[in-house]
Amino acid sequence: MAKRTSLSGFPEWLPSGRIVEQHILDELRTTFELHGFGSLETRSVEPMHELLRKGETSKEVYVLSRLQDRNNPHRSQKDDELGLHFDLTVPFARYVLENAGRLVFPFRRYQIQKVWRGERPQDGRFREFTQADIDIVAQGELAFHHEIELPLVMLDALGRLPIPRATILVNNRKIVQGYCQGIGVENIDDALRAIDKLDKIGDDGVRAEMAKHGIADHQANQLLALAAIRGTTEVIEQVRQLGVSTPLMDEGLSELDALLMETEQRVPGGVVADLKITRGLDYYTGTVYETILEGHENLGSICSGGRYDSLASDGKRTFPGVGLSIGVSRLVSRILADNLVEASRSVPTCVLVAVNSEDTRGESNRIADQLRARGIPVEVSPSSAKFGKQIRYADRRGIPFVWFIDEDGNSAIKDIRSGEQQSADPSMWVPSDEDRYPTVRIVG
Repeated sequence: MAKRTSLSGFPEWLPSGRIVEQHILDELRTTFELHGFGSLETRSVEPMHELLRKGETSKEVYVLSRLQDRNNPHRSQKDDELGLHFDLTVPFARYVLENAGRLVFPFRRYQIQKVWRGERPQDGRFREFTQADIDIVAQGELAFHHEIELPLVMLDALGRLPIPRATILVNNRKIVQGYCQGIGVENIDDALRAIDKLDKIGDDGVRAEMAKHGIADHQANQLLALAAIRGTTEVIEQVRQLGVSTPLMDEGLSELDALLMETEQRVPGGVVADLKITRGLDYYTGTVYETILEGHENLGSICSGGRYDSLASDGKRTFPGVGLSIGVSRLVSRILADNLVEASRSVPTCVLVAVNSEDTRGESNRIADQLRARGIPVEVSPSSAKFGKQIRYADRRGIPFVWFIDEDGNSAIKDIRSGEQQSADPSMWVPSDEDRYPTVRIVG
């Protein structure tokens, strides 16, 4: 008998929780395809030099090696150079480079896969989890309008889920980088990483972090003034009132203004500018995004990403892109922990076909086959116990209907929730749409 061994950071949902997760994944898949994104799946393993391209991630990578090679002095060095991917962006960039000659650009893909990250598990953070990504990648040049399109696609997807209202927070890295140039900050990447920690360490923590990198206190105060700006189209003028202007900053403000104008018209209040959003990874070059749930801001961002111009390049060609990634496991864990939604049942089964005796089990199986042929999820009772016990079995499983066959071969279907029973023909009977498959709804 297997011993119970709990591993933190590796979520395993109960059947009802899995129903909720599958519902979310199905809704995301459907919505992404409605917007013209095609499905992609990449390998789970990447060379270490590829995984380390994104910066400070070396401590997060799970290194892959063969058990038989641990004590083998003649093993190939390449065996130590593989790791499990910690996100879906790096493998996607590699995939684009390897298949560029066979792809049609701009290339639109969604990808829903497990990823592995060796960080300390905590609320909403796991070592193994599911992500759902969408990206648009071009060859050479990527039109700015895709940076407007992507948050609208994601708002559509999130709006179809049984979750609280989502708001996408946006900024443009060009604004912050240009602002740094205008106030004389040289260590721009360090400044951006410090601002990215503002919600966690506060103003004083950001000042201390910037001081470590030679950023003067008055410059830190100017950056904190910029980071405090939040709103919709009015933020553009608020930034200009800070009295700093550079060509790069003006370009970023123009792009942010266009994004806010378009999204406010199409999804009022769905996209909000937040000038402290910088995203710590230094490969982002334009618009950056984070997403919060109303009433669950303490969970942090459930969906983030941005514009990148040089993550995918072979030295001759560059493939700029823009992407957003949903932490599905992060979202599901909060939904289940706070009982935000519930599944109508924990099994897909709609009908349990009762068994009169083991000698007539074949007849029950034939009824089940007829119902399944018409798309109705069915299982046959595991025993030919008294009907009361078979009904109780269905009730414990959450199965709404029990099918009975009398001695003359006539059928009847019973809704065990209401107790109502009626004659039925297995070639014609259909459940309601709500009963055919499990449904998921917001609680309250």
